Amino acid sequence: MIELKNVTKTFTLHNQGSSVIEVINDVSLFVAAGECVAVTGASGAGKSTLMRMIYGNYLTQAGQILIDGTDLVAAEPRDVISLRRDVLGYVSQFLRVVPRVPTIEVVAEPLRAVGASHDDTHARVEELLSKLNIPQRLWSLSPTTFSGGEQQRVNIARGFAHTYPAMLLDEPTASLDATNREVVLSLIEEAKARGAAIIGIFHDEAARDRVCDREIDVSQYTPGVAA
Repeated sequence: MIELKNVTKTFTLHNQGSSVIEVINDVSLFVAAGECVAVTGASGAGKSTLMRMIYGNYLTQAGQILIDGTDLVAAEPRDVISLRRDVLGYVSQFLRVVPRVPTIEVVAEPLRAVGASHDDTHARVEELLSKLNIPQRLWSLSPTTFSGGEQQRVNIARGFAHTYPAMLLDEPTASLDATNREVVLSLIEEAKARGAAIIGIFHDEAARDRVCDREIDVSQYTPGVAA
């Protein structure tokens, strides 16, 4: 479902004499349906950079990034948008939404994008917000006014609203108390059970040990960073 072949990423610092920094070199990995793989490595090893490359936010200098057979490196923008809508979900560390849009609409957006019915969308959104302990009195408010932990839970609800076949999770249990951490881990386990392929960054070792089938240390692909 997710496969990287000889992927390399560099950044050019145009304000510093166009110096080129090689961040990741020659990464190859795969994630099968129903598998969760943890991306690990030292600070600065390029874990978040790799996730952004897989999602298509960062350009890739060499190699292939295949999601369900589509190569993101060579794909047209419309194909990337289609892939993100239907196939590839991404739960980042931070909630980014249009101000003043109600929480219930923020979470519903991925379902509306794939044409889910009103009733199915409403039921799924209510289920997730309730499960993640977002009080109903907040559903009509913009999540930009919420606490950090509440925003993270809204972010997770939006990320799990649609049953994406492939998912990227960047610190999904950060900023969460024990109760909500358990809910998120259960959502990950449910996604795996239905066949989702997942790549995640988990600094929470207990969470990583529970939901991940194996680990890939990206330090080995990072010039100048010891594994």
